[in-house]
Amino acid sequence: MLFSWRGGPGAASFLLSLLLLTSWEAGSGQVHYSVLEEAKHGTFVGRLAQDLGLELAELVPRQFRVVSKDREDLLEVNLQNGILFVNSRIDREALCGRNAECSIHLEVIVDRPLQVFHVEVEVKDINDNPPVFPEAKKRIIIAESRPPETRFPLDGASDADIGVNSALTYRIDPNDYFALGTQNNREQTSSLSLVLRKSLDREQIQEHSLLLTANDAGKPEMTGTVQLLIAVLDVNDNAPEFDQFIYKVTVFENAFNGTLVINLNATDLDEGTNGDIIYSFRRPVSPAVLNAFTINPNSGEIRTKGKLDFEEKKLYEISVEAIDKGNIPMAGHCTILVEVLDVNDNIPQITITSLSLPVQEDAQVGTVIALISVSDRDSGANGQVSCSLTSHVPFKFVSTFKNYYSLVLDSALDRESVSDYTLVVTARDGGSPSLWATASVSVEVADVNDNAPAFAQPEYTVFVRENNPPGCHIFTVSARDADARENARVSYSLVERRVGERALSSYVSVHAESGKVYALQPLDHEELELLQFQVSARDAGVPPLGSNVTLQVFVLDENDNAPALLPLPGAGGGAGAVSELVWRSVGAGHVVAKVRAVDADSGYNAWLSYELQPAAGGARSPFRVALYTGEISTTRSLDEADSPRQRLLVLVKDHGEPALTATATVLLSLVESGQAPKASSRALAGAAGAEAALVDVNVYLIVAICAVSSLLVLTLLLYTALRCSAPPTVGACAPGKPTLVCSSAVGSWSYSQQRRQRLCSGEGAPKTDLMAFSPSLPPCLSSTEGTGEREADLERLKEVSSYL
Repeated sequence: MLFSWRGGPGAASFLLSLLLLTSWEAGSGQVHYSVLEEAKHGTFVGRLAQDLGLELAELVPRQFRVVSKDREDLLEVNLQNGILFVNSRIDREALCGRNAECSIHLEVIVDRPLQVFHVEVEVKDINDNPPVFPEAKKRIIIAESRPPETRFPLDGASDADIGVNSALTYRIDPNDYFALGTQNNREQTSSLSLVLRKSLDREQIQEHSLLLTANDAGKPEMTGTVQLLIAVLDVNDNAPEFDQFIYKVTVFENAFNGTLVINLNATDLDEGTNGDIIYSFRRPVSPAVLNAFTINPNSGEIRTKGKLDFEEKKLYEISVEAIDKGNIPMAGHCTILVEVLDVNDNIPQITITSLSLPVQEDAQVGTVIALISVSDRDSGANGQVSCSLTSHVPFKFVSTFKNYYSLVLDSALDRESVSDYTLVVTARDGGSPSLWATASVSVEVADVNDNAPAFAQPEYTVFVRENNPPGCHIFTVSARDADARENARVSYSLVERRVGERALSSYVSVHAESGKVYALQPLDHEELELLQFQVSARDAGVPPLGSNVTLQVFVLDENDNAPALLPLPGAGGGAGAVSELVWRSVGAGHVVAKVRAVDADSGYNAWLSYELQPAAGGARSPFRVALYTGEISTTRSLDEADSPRQRLLVLVKDHGEPALTATATVLLSLVESGQAPKASSRALAGAAGAEAALVDVNVYLIVAICAVSSLLVLTLLLYTALRCSAPPTVGACAPGKPTLVCSSAVGSWSYSQQRRQRLCSGEGAPKTDLMAFSPSLPPCLSSTEGTGEREADLERLKEVSSYL
């Protein structure tokens, strides 16, 4: 629109004010719609965005949202077309009761810039509730002496609808004796009564049964019924009568318990007991009346009972009947309308909704933090509420509608200065004296994720004993993060890798929240002495930050392996049994055999000692065993008195706690010098049953000597051929050659510095046994010694190789 303006400065100021007023009214205007109750989901209510002057394309960018106090699910807006539609069932009676006006108030909020619109949706009534009588059957007692045109009050039906939908008409079954009568009074209440049209005759009809029907004026029409059972009695001629048919009284809601409301007085023209009157509430009595009032049956006084509440119920309708004490009791009836007057006894209520917390410290000024509404259940000035906010804070109130406020950011935030604010909202009513209430709003200033979790040290050393129970806790890692909330919530995980042929996660696990490290299976020191891995700690920020820590888990040895006996190369028997031939001419201290054993443990748990068990019968043996080498030697010179067969029992024991043991049986056969070969014989059978099978020792000795001699010659020839034909090869488990262990001149043993020597062959699996020569061999030779002695050593080496 183009226009020209020629006015002076005053006119320009007036025009500017007019434009500002028009802009404010457009931003804060109110839109009114209407919708029928019980409308189906999706029912069109109105083109909200179009009626508010908003473009559909800006609804989402401007954060278009609708707020409804306590009724958030009834109506909804489609952000694609801006249409307001019914979202869930709307029941006008549940929403507003019997109030003539019923509306849903919505608050529409858009940002950038902040605008607040108020929408009122009127809920119109439909005829969806039928009339309902208090009772399905109503019993009435009428004396036959009652004259025609006598009225008997009836309880009318109630209809939860309003307007024409609750306008009721009544009809009764056609009959000769009764008709319906209605009366309207100045208090706008309608009373229903049963009018006697014709004198009753109990001798003809003792009981009348009539159906009373109530119809409302809605479309379609709905009905309700009650069965009237009228009993005809004789006797009493006069019923008690009240001064008025309707009484109207008032009482304050803060009246004390027992306050007199009204003193009723009914009169009866009869005398004696027929004139004595008893007052009572006419049945059925509503629970609200019973809880609020009491009536004295003799005096007719009605008093308060308990506490009245104007906000719960403003008007009570009390039906009272006065019954005389005649043989055929007669009753008079009246109605008391008790109006409850309001006092300022309710403090304001503060409701805080739609909190946008926490607030980023870089939030823009004008950002809506929360929506606040205040209310007071009192009426008049007692229910008028004003609202205020804590001073000296970077927030303020913006009034959007009556008793509705928006809490917005008024100035920039700085988390490093103040990390959170506690705002106090104060609501005060206009009563005398006034009542007030406060509510606290905690506004937290959000941080950004700029700190990674940090461990106290980069590496930890952990010691765990082997054979631990599965799932045992071995260590706890802990990292601290200087950030706040989610940015400081640390979770832990393993840095997965391979440990040999297996994954690290098959050995250990870490609890994601507590950082506790668990061993998932029993650890074996003999299999794994050191397990080194990393644990990662990451926070929950976006993006997440993390760091790692190294754990070195040393598996400590336990004495869980008993000594294992090894067979002696070139000796008969197996592990745990050794057979040797011994010359009778050997002197004291001569080594005749050696018991070999290994222990898979380490340290003291693998340190072995040997003990010779006492012989049966207490006889002293001519042999002894070295404590730590297992060498069996003579304690004296052997003679003809010594048994030709000596059975020795050697106990091998480690130094663990508790100590584990093994037992070896050594069978020694004593032979004369002329019968023994120069080299040590092949081993005899080691078991006791084998001794019984040796019937002719000389024959077996001759066979053994021939076999050994032949084997030595063949071995020497084979070794010389292999030596000359090709260089020596390395076994399948290279790189190292077997370590040679030799006996010294004094019978002690030397061994390689490796704790275990892996001995492998090209055909079978590697062995971890300790290789040793027979104690009867000479000491290890140097490279300068004679060729004959070296060839003897090579022959022994071949014997050991054949065993391995």
